[in-house]
Order: sequence, then C-alpha cells, then structure tokens
Amino acid sequence: MMQAGEYTGRKLPEASSHSDTVKIKETFNENDPETGNESVKDRLKPIRTNFKRINSIRTWTTVKKRDIEGESAEGGEAVFYEQKGKLEKITARLYGEMGQLLTEYYLLNGKLSFVFEKHYEYNRPLYYNEKVMKENNDTEAFDFNQSKITEDRYYFENGKLIHIINSEDCGAPFSRDYISEEQKRISEEYGRLLKLKN
Repeated sequence: MMQAGEYTGRKLPEASSHSDTVKIKETFNENDPETGNESVKDRLKPIRTNFKRINSIRTWTTVKKRDIEGESAEGGEAVFYEQKGKLEKITARLYGEMGQLLTEYYLLNGKLSFVFEKHYEYNRPLYYNEKVMKENNDTEAFDFNQSKITEDRYYFENGKLIHIINSEDCGAPFSRDYISEEQKRISEEYGRLLKLKN
C-alpha cells in the first residue's frame, strides 16, 4: 500500500491544495426553483461530509500516477486514489509557463460529488530567473510565492452541478447557462482523465 503523501510530482513548483490564504465568498440562491423545499446548505452537507471522509484517508489501497499529454505547455500529471478497488479521488495538475492548475475530483457512490480547482498565475514566466530579469531591466524574477491564486468549488448532486463557489465571486448568483457550461466542461475533463486511469 502507498501513502497518500508519497508522490512528490514534477520538479516544477508544487502547489498545495486548500490554502487558507484565499478568501472565499459563498452565496446561496435560496429562491432557486430547482432546490425545492430543501435549502442549498442542507444539500451541500453530504457532499462536504464525503469530502472530509476522503481527505481523512491516510493509506490508500492503490495510487496510480499517469502523465497528461497535450493539455499544457509544461505537461501534467494525474493521480488516481482507490480504496478497496473503488475510485475515490483524482488529482490533476497541469503546468504552464505562466501558471499551473490543480484540480481535485471527489466521488460519492461512483459519481462526481465535488471538484476543487486552484489556479496559480505566476508573477513572471517560469524561466524568468535573475539573469533574465536583469537583461530585461526588470525588478522582479519568477517567484512562485508571488503567484495570484484563485479557487473554485463545484458541488454535484446525482451527477448534476448544483452549486459553485469561487474566490472572485461578486455576490450575484451564477446564471443557469454558466452552470450548465461549467458542468459540461468539468464532465468532459473528468471523462478524459478516466481514460488515462487504465
């Protein structure tokens, strides 16, 4: 059995997940006709409970690592976490010259339950060391710790996206069209990752 923390990844800057430094604004549209009598907060409880359960697992039965080809300039990697033959979680990391994207997929009863995306926008390109900085009469070199970070959280119920939270939320509810587009995008990305698993 492998420990969840054994996988160290590429030599590029490694981003941690679930940073406390990003302020998250959460709004609920309690008047959404699709929520029925049950509030969105109540519907999110089992999703959040499942998220905590999965992240409390310290020893996984199987951890499979796969390269992601053709998705970004610097490549990427996916890690599949299984417990007793059941896929519980996938993490995907895409690297680029100007940033990276960490996406975590959590499953509940074999279906997407929660997706967490963390975007890192670098202050300068990855190759922009002190020498390049001086050659360009600049005052800043690449510094991973100066990255701009945004986070998005997607909550699914029975395969349907029911709620989105992001760190740049202006407080207004998301339109149904936007939610539908995001569900399609996430489902397609998740489907591509599942093909890498075997």
